[in-house]
This record gives sequence, C-alpha cells and structure tokens, in this order.
Amino acid sequence: MRFISARFHGFLDYAVALAMIAAPLLLDFAAISVAAAAISVAAGLGLVAYSLVTDYSAGVRDLIPWRVHLALDAVAATALLAAPFALGFSGIARGFFVVVALAVLVVVATTELDTEPERPTTAEPAGA
Repeated sequence: MRFISARFHGFLDYAVALAMIAAPLLLDFAAISVAAAAISVAAGLGLVAYSLVTDYSAGVRDLIPWRVHLALDAVAATALLAAPFALGFSGIARGFFVVVALAVLVVVATTELDTEPERPTTAEPAGA
C-alpha cells in the first residue's frame, strides 16, 4: 500500500539529509569510526544534491525523474544498511545507520510512484 505523497516524501528527504549531516557531530561518530562520520555526512549531502535536481515539488530543477529518485533512495539505503557491517563500526553509529536505512526502505516502499500534478509554470506572454 503506497500512501506517502511525493510532496511529503520531499519533506522527509531534507529531514533525513539534515539528520545524516548532523548526527555524526551530535553523536560523536568519529570517536567510534571516522568512516562512519564521513559516510553519514556524504550520504546527507548526496541526498540533498539529488533531491534538489529531482522532478518533484521539493526539487528546484527537473533533471532526475521521480522513479529514478526512488531507486537512488533504495540503493543508498541498502548501502547504508551494509556499511556498518562491511566497515566494522558499532555502537550508536551502527544503530543510527541501520535505523535510517530501514526507515528509508519503508518510505520508498510506501511512497506513491506518481508525483503530484505538475508545478505551475509562468506562462509566456502572448506573441512571444
């Protein structure tokens, strides 16, 4: 059952990105693993970047189709889920990565595949 709108998904994208960027600083991931801190910040920045260029209400440019965005979310979540085990970090960093990855996979699975109606565009003046 898909019930999360593209509009709400966009809000979640930026909220998760902020959490991914802030968590390593607030929870001192570097004390556990510098890799955990770097991957979290990089993933957050990457999420902001591809969200900004996705064709949905939260994007500013329409370069990436909506379904490609959802696929990128799923791939990123899978990588985040594997990272703590593949790279050997534990504690709060591992827990954070697992929780975020599983949450993102649930959001992807429950997000509507079609975006909301087209964003209004400025009409060109007559005779242009």
